Amino acid sequence: MEKRADKSILIIIIVLCVIVLALVISFLNKEESDTLKELQAVEIQNYEGKDLSSVGDFRENSIKGPQYLDKKDYRLQVTGLVEEEKEYTFDDLIKREHFKKVVTLNCVEGWSATILWEGFLLRDLLAEAKLLDNAKFVIFHAEDGYTTAYPIEYFTEHDIIVADKMNGYDLLPERGFPLQLVAETKWGYKWIKWITKIELSDDENYRGFWESRGYSNSGELDESFRE
Repeated sequence: MEKRADKSILIIIIVLCVIVLALVISFLNKEESDTLKELQAVEIQNYEGKDLSSVGDFRENSIKGPQYLDKKDYRLQVTGLVEEEKEYTFDDLIKREHFKKVVTLNCVEGWSATILWEGFLLRDLLAEAKLLDNAKFVIFHAEDGYTTAYPIEYFTEHDIIVADKMNGYDLLPERGFPLQLVAETKWGYKWIKWITKIELSDDENYRGFWESRGYSNSGELDESFRE
């Protein structure tokens, strides 16, 4: 009888120890979660001695208003005159090697914004698709139907960023989330937002949304934006 009683007491002690241990672990996990609360992002206002504009210093001038894309469903396609068509998720893109650069966007409306952009180099993405010899132009397509095009040399010969961050923030929907082209040396209408497809083409006569409405196809800042 005594042995049975001792065994029962031992079982009760073990059960109580397990319960106490579970309560302690639960308490510690809660305490840790309380101390690991995410802090609000702080916008970078100066970078390497250069004063930056605010992410709010932009006017809304898109053709259909801001586009709201779900990063879980987002896909970027690289198609056209390539050996291997590619499709990237948002996670694929943000895990790529990233670069930072301060570049000023100059709008034909007369305003400008100097921003620290962060993203990947477009030429690296193009290289993965293995361009065909007759690929001469890069046509960008956006979620809202907007398009613009460039000679391929603009990307193969320069460090042109496709940005997913600005001033330390993830791109806002109003600024083109998930991707905006940082088209340095170009007028703002060439800085396409909400990019969903990059098409390689040999069509030298292609004209994008504003270019087909009389804007310069080159979009160079040192030239008039009107043809």
